[in-house]
Amino acid sequence: MPKIVDHDKQRILVAEAAWRIIRRDGMEQASVRNIAEEAGISAGSMRHYFSTQSELLLYAMNLVSEKVSNRIQQLSFSGPPMDNMKLLLLEFMPNTDEKLAEMEVWYAFTAKSKTDPDLKALADKVYDEIRQAVATVIMYLVKLDLSRTDLNKELEIERLYALVDGLSIHAVLRPDQMTAEVMENVLSLHLASLCREER
Repeated sequence: MPKIVDHDKQRILVAEAAWRIIRRDGMEQASVRNIAEEAGISAGSMRHYFSTQSELLLYAMNLVSEKVSNRIQQLSFSGPPMDNMKLLLLEFMPNTDEKLAEMEVWYAFTAKSKTDPDLKALADKVYDEIRQAVATVIMYLVKLDLSRTDLNKELEIERLYALVDGLSIHAVLRPDQMTAEVMENVLSLHLASLCREER
């Protein structure tokens, strides 16, 4: 009997092989031949899953975004409002080994997106979604009447967005200094600074 291949599963395995090469050797080594070897398949059979290298890289980049989205969908958000907001924002930050690996790959793709229009379109879409999540947090604070009365919503959205992104970049570049604990503490401190003093 011919071997039945799960093409969706195989595409994920190939994309994860691309991640490993990018993390270990850099984006410039993410050739079809190297990725095929890492995935344990022939370069010829790669055409069954991806017609071009660009299609493969786009799929691998999108897989990072999908993993984040899937984790967010599984969150219950059943705690106090401030805990829920921090929980959401931490999903966009590399505070676990798994998320650090994803973030390292994501930034490599983001750098390549400067010269690849398809990757740039995806990067822009994902960054817009992150900004929307940040905006949701700020608007939630206002809606629950937890925010300071002098809060400038638009500026605070940009500031929190920059904080989340900046902490993530530092965690990728200097994981020994920007630990999960430091990231969470900085985020908690910032969220608290947006709130009015308890009456």
